[in-house]
Amino acid sequence: MNDLAISLQKGQRVDLTKGNPGLSKILVGLGWDPVQSGGGGGLFGSLFGGGGGANIDCDASVIMLGANDKIQNNNDVIYFGNLKSRDGSVQHSGDNLTGDGDGDDEQVMVELSRVPTNVQKLVFVVNIYDCVKRKQHFGMIRNAFIRVVNPANQQELIRYNLSDDYNGKTCLVVGEIYRHNTEWKFAAVGTGTNASGLSEVVRNYS
Repeated sequence: MNDLAISLQKGQRVDLTKGNPGLSKILVGLGWDPVQSGGGGGLFGSLFGGGGGANIDCDASVIMLGANDKIQNNNDVIYFGNLKSRDGSVQHSGDNLTGDGDGDDEQVMVELSRVPTNVQKLVFVVNIYDCVKRKQHFGMIRNAFIRVVNPANQQELIRYNLSDDYNGKTCLVVGEIYRHNTEWKFAAVGTGTNASGLSEVVRNYS
């Protein structure tokens, strides 16, 4: 991790492009770890037993919004089933099924200079696939984060570690990148909801 990264708390907003002249392409990394069950276990061990359950498959998505935080087209949702925006400005790396291991679990490349002018905001969402059937929620996930990296030099610009208690929540609105006059800013959101899937989240913006 680069020492120069700005570490954010929930609700904070920070300039993204203003302090980084020439920054037009960013990599947004999202990561999480499943809580280890079994062993001494404590609360999680007793609640979820000694393993054996289905892997928790978290999915990162980007919702591209226009004026008044409204979605303009269903193709403006970038996720594992639609990896690239129509204009090519937002591209998803693809699905990671378990969240095991260090570093980013899923990555999204954003070319800010190519984002259409009618798009005012990019909302980054993480939800648990098939959460209702699998009886899974974000209390079973730890070390969730979002970070923004300059891919030209791999410098980490922004990191937001989600430290709230999301027990019982099935979807997280992690962060937003939005236009501010001619610049772009980043907001650390960290709001948990009980949406059962991405389509339910998207409906909130329609």
